[in-house]
Amino acid sequence: MSADLTIAQALRQAQQAGLDRVDAHLLLGHLLQRERSWLIAHDDAPLPAREQQRFDALVRRRLDGEPVAYLLGEREFHGLTLQVSPAVLVPRPDTEVLVEWALECLQQMNAGRPRVIDLGTGSGAIALALRHRWPSADVTALDASAEALAVASANAQRLALPVRFLHSDWWQAVAGETFDLAVSNPPYIAGDDPHLPALRHEPRRALTPEGDGLAALRTLVRDAAPHLRPGAWLLFEHGWDQAPAVRTLLTAAGFEDVQTRQDLAGLDRCTGGRWPGPPRERQA
Repeated sequence: MSADLTIAQALRQAQQAGLDRVDAHLLLGHLLQRERSWLIAHDDAPLPAREQQRFDALVRRRLDGEPVAYLLGEREFHGLTLQVSPAVLVPRPDTEVLVEWALECLQQMNAGRPRVIDLGTGSGAIALALRHRWPSADVTALDASAEALAVASANAQRLALPVRFLHSDWWQAVAGETFDLAVSNPPYIAGDDPHLPALRHEPRRALTPEGDGLAALRTLVRDAAPHLRPGAWLLFEHGWDQAPAVRTLLTAAGFEDVQTRQDLAGLDRCTGGRWPGPPRERQA
């Protein structure tokens, strides 16, 4: 970008280069530590050359497909501001459907301190949202990526939300433990999905298990029984066309009340089932 641009000119140049208007305001506001309203009210203010260069660099990275959340270093999820990095997936609004369903399950439980597990926690979004909304829950979060666990743990510390984080290949680290509620947003995109190249800046192993996209879901369902208390729920996020396959997996494994929930666009997004047996009476 040329020297001596005003804020309005810098934003206009970014948009002319192909950047979305909202993204342009977010990136420049983050850079200047100003709200969008300030940018609009002071659009004739000069943008110092150093800030112009930094903004130009952010614009180029965004035009290359890098998520805005990585450029800002944070993402809002279920009322929480989470730090994110390329070590973790960017939390999506659709995943809040899974959180809401999990909260409904907790509401129905007669458990003073329900044990909850989040398998494949990434940034910690689901685990931290549940701990925030259900303070009495005893929450454990697992991930196979040490880098992701570092991000999640930092989020928990910053938000003062106690969660136990474990390095684990799915259920491996919790052998012998049982839970009242298990949730997971595992990698589920098929390895040949044409949308994967557009997601190249996010960790591939968190997006796809390769193959038909169902390998992680199969493993989670197959190994769930020893870790679920009677009446416990197992809830998944999955691809828009995978609900029938996930319902089949859960039903074949012996789960009851198997059902699917839709996302904000009305697409099948989450499927879960209840492990047989009445929930046990538990004390706080």
